[in-house]
Amino acid sequence: MDPTVTGEALAGGPEAVLEPPAIRNRAALLGQGLAGPRELALRVAEAGLAACDPGLAVERMVAVEGDELIVDGRRHRLDPDGKVIVLGSGKASLKIALALERILGERLHGGTVVVRHGSAATRPVRIEVIEAAHPIPDERSVTAALVLLEQAGAVGERDIVIACFTGGSSALTSLPPVGVSLEDKRDLHRLLLGAGLPISEVNTVRKQVSGFKGGRLALAVAPARLINLTVSDVAGDALDAITDPSVANDSTPADATAILRSYDLWGGVAASVRAHLEDPRLAVPDLTGLEIHSTLLVTGETACEAMAAEARAAGATPVILSTGLEEEAVPVGRILARLAFESAELGRPFAGPAVLIGCGGESTVRLGADDEFGRGGPNQEAALAAASVLDGSDVAAVFIDTDGSDGGTDLAGAISDGATLRRAAAAGIDVRDAIARHRSGSAIAALGDGIDTGPTHTNVNDLFALAVGDGQG
Repeated sequence: MDPTVTGEALAGGPEAVLEPPAIRNRAALLGQGLAGPRELALRVAEAGLAACDPGLAVERMVAVEGDELIVDGRRHRLDPDGKVIVLGSGKASLKIALALERILGERLHGGTVVVRHGSAATRPVRIEVIEAAHPIPDERSVTAALVLLEQAGAVGERDIVIACFTGGSSALTSLPPVGVSLEDKRDLHRLLLGAGLPISEVNTVRKQVSGFKGGRLALAVAPARLINLTVSDVAGDALDAITDPSVANDSTPADATAILRSYDLWGGVAASVRAHLEDPRLAVPDLTGLEIHSTLLVTGETACEAMAAEARAAGATPVILSTGLEEEAVPVGRILARLAFESAELGRPFAGPAVLIGCGGESTVRLGADDEFGRGGPNQEAALAAASVLDGSDVAAVFIDTDGSDGGTDLAGAISDGATLRRAAAAGIDVRDAIARHRSGSAIAALGDGIDTGPTHTNVNDLFALAVGDGQG
């Protein structure tokens, strides 16, 4: 079956715009636990989630005036003999493509975006959509990368390519370099994702073992002009870790090797991968002289500002703690919960009502030999860890992966509060064992505390909101 599906066969059309992401099971979540803190935490988290919508950001930042395309205030001349195409991949690429199609109209000449299998209910008309696998690449991921490279190589100097590579693209468009098999590259992805590395270091390794990433798409686009529209899913907003196929690569094969060695992973990767990284002929693509302009549509700061405004509107004091928290899920959950617990019980360091806020970093889970993807996720694990600290307090904690899929599951994350341990004990759920064995998904499902957003078509990594009550429950 051809993995490419055009929008012409589907409902919608160029004016179709996906709704901003939202929490779909809010009523069920408010039907148990501490109602007051839960309502506030969910309200604030949902505001942050909505602010992560890349389509709305495109609507604000991109326009066409006469023969000019305006992107974040910069004007780009539209050559009457040139084409505009959109190429992208990742969790936010579909919404960006839909918004661009509406804005550009007949000036858009086509393109392709690649999304996670089953996440494209609404599709553009002029831009093709390919579905592939995530978080581990498959054969469709290879096909998708080859399609994008072919289209990039077909443009000319009068053309403009708008690239929308966002979080998830490393799996969705995955092309093993010469000498490395797809299975060896799949094993590399599994190893990296289960090792608890910060996403920036994971990306450094993946793009050095690729025939697509690390600026290779940008090289294929030349001499056409390249405009990057992306969403930050990396602490610090480094472009070469976010939209790495379409910007200059600031890392080297030696950096990738050093990361693998420092985490004792070098011996665990395939011999073909080690040989590739040690090949002295391996060169970083040189993009000197190419016309590339990049715009970050949404960052963790965007979400935090929206959450802070919502907290103030609810009569609570917002406290923005971080836009780049990257640690293992259990200590993250416990430390944030400890701050919230003492605030609720002692009025320090933050007097209630308050909401502790963060977005943009990424919690990780270090999997053991018997652990598998899909049994939970870092945000569900962080919520359980928070529950172990919050017992008896007037606090609720929400942990969400903004892409709507925590650890590859169908849940975005979870909520816990000062009553969670009591509810778990009554139901015979061993929270400590669930944390220790990385079986957070089973415990969260039994508690009914999983947060369902469905596919959000964005990715600004993890978001948290801890509502500190004033003692009124």
